[in-house]
Amino acid sequence: MSRVCELTGKGPMSGNTVSHANNKSRRRFLPNLNEVTLISDVLGQSFKLRVTAAALRSVDHRGGLDAYLAKAKDDELSTAAQKIKKDIAKAQAAA
Repeated sequence: MSRVCELTGKGPMSGNTVSHANNKSRRRFLPNLNEVTLISDVLGQSFKLRVTAAALRSVDHRGGLDAYLAKAKDDELSTAAQKIKKDIAKAQAAA
């Protein structure tokens, strides 16, 4: 499994660990990924996604998974999240 958020596309970054003596060695900054179950109100279904803590706060701030995916750009979303977004759009068009 890759260390990439399925909603925001955030992945590992690289930088330096700097010691007290100002020695620099390379390190990786990993995203704070959590396996969460998010519920779609339109579809009435739950989905298991690997998202960052920041993305989870954004989902809550926008008012749920449906509202978040409606505003999200397709190039940031994983293929699973793009499929969920497409299904939600179909269900809303039918209703």
